[in-house]
Amino acid sequence: MSHHPTVAEPPSVRRTELQRHPASAPGRLIVQTLFEIPVGMASGRHHHPGEEVGFLIRGTVDMEFDDRPTLTIHAGQPFLIPPGVVHNARNVTADVTTLMLSTYFVDENQPLVTQC
Repeated sequence: MSHHPTVAEPPSVRRTELQRHPASAPGRLIVQTLFEIPVGMASGRHHHPGEEVGFLIRGTVDMEFDDRPTLTIHAGQPFLIPPGVVHNARNVTADVTTLMLSTYFVDENQPLVTQC
């Protein structure tokens, strides 16, 4: 019988959609996600076709922007990212996966996330 060592998959950034509903404004959606960023990782530069209203549940994130200073967000703090603003969420916590709850008010005909 051959024994092969199990190689653990490296942790990865994960966005889990929690809910999606038509908004009261025609052509718009409300989408809510739970976003997990492992230690030492980042979301990658991206933008959304509408507002992102978020709340950091666990950890600390440096929210890096192309057009403004980096914003450090700690567990328990909310944030707002305007439509189309390129950003990158970087987990700067030494020992935990960050958890972020984000709600988007977006154009229903556009992808929720566009990587840059």
